[in-house]
Amino acid sequence: MLKIVDARNRRAVQALLAPERVRDAATERRVARIVADVRRGGDRALLRYARRLDRLDGPIEIGEAEMREAAGRVPRAVRAALRAAARNIRCVARQQVPRGWRTRVDAGVVVEQRIIPLDRVGCYVPGGRYPLPSSLLMTAIPAAAAGVGEIVAVCPRPAPAVLAAALEAGLSRMFRVGGAHAVAALAYGTETIPRVDKIVGPGNRYVAAAKALVASDCGIDFYAGPTEIVIVASRGPAAWIAADLVAQAEHDPDARAVLITPSRTLAARVAREVEARLPDAGPARQALQGHGGVIVTPSLAEAMALANLAAPEHLVLDNERLAGMVRCAGSVFVGPWSAQAAGDYAIGSNHVLPTAGAARSRGGLSAADFVRQITVQRLTRAGLRRIGGTAMTLAGAEGLHAHAASVGIRIR
Repeated sequence: MLKIVDARNRRAVQALLAPERVRDAATERRVARIVADVRRGGDRALLRYARRLDRLDGPIEIGEAEMREAAGRVPRAVRAALRAAARNIRCVARQQVPRGWRTRVDAGVVVEQRIIPLDRVGCYVPGGRYPLPSSLLMTAIPAAAAGVGEIVAVCPRPAPAVLAAALEAGLSRMFRVGGAHAVAALAYGTETIPRVDKIVGPGNRYVAAAKALVASDCGIDFYAGPTEIVIVASRGPAAWIAADLVAQAEHDPDARAVLITPSRTLAARVAREVEARLPDAGPARQALQGHGGVIVTPSLAEAMALANLAAPEHLVLDNERLAGMVRCAGSVFVGPWSAQAAGDYAIGSNHVLPTAGAARSRGGLSAADFVRQITVQRLTRAGLRRIGGTAMTLAGAEGLHAHAASVGIRIR
């Protein structure tokens, strides 16, 4: 069932690693209407959509008492796992906060960079096929580590485990709403939901389209498409590789799961193991039938070249030597014991990652996404005299003579 293709078959390789992304015009039109309605109508429009699409039948805001009551119904082992995951995420996030600095460029010329936390951020937590408390931890905890003043979350149907995660992450406020209307409320504010500086977190195609639409007015992390995993290996174990492919495929029928290997023997073994592990129906089977496969290359070096070209969300490598060859990936897992699924929950690294080739330009969500980096300049009279000629000459070369004059008037 898992197709095996030769690396020389460029069309087949292209289909597996760089599929054409077709914009869904109907979804975009519907999302544009919803966003415009909420931006214009505030709570009235928001509640209308929430009742119709989210089946909201109570208060939109979730209070701390409700969170604690729900958390009390979560099994003790799950609560302990949430605490352990939160501790590890917090540990990593603290290391990710950028540091301010100050440098003397020349005598009398000083440049400083200040790190200022965002004032308020919005975390989108999906409430669809599976409850995702881990996504709340992965978005809210880095924001808290960066020093964000207010952290707001939205989730259309939060399960008790999600509410337990909200307590663990220390959310400021949480609202029982989702979809494009929730994104619009966060981006523009309503009477109930405050406007935020940035929206982060995964969601379905409506959420992704809404985030892309509001990005000119409100910061977002990145456009998130279907999840992806690429594995580069030459040895196996085949059963472990198959388990990783199936695990990632169960997220979504559009998930992409690919092994790249120079070993035809390993390719065949992994294909058999995948078939043995797949349920008869469900998103994993749909994903692997439509978007899964094995690419057989002449060498490991060529396998890594293809992996870098794909810039996958998750890249799994079977040995340390390959790690030094990585150029583009959202998150990398090295060695047979570094299970990618462990990164989804417990390692402390973030699982909110770029997809669809976006890893060519950025990595995953981090505490650095929740700060402003502000540059401060200080010049003395002598300092301006030292660099003023350079500034005036370049301004003149660009034809911006008023720029040159604003420096020259001080020097003269």
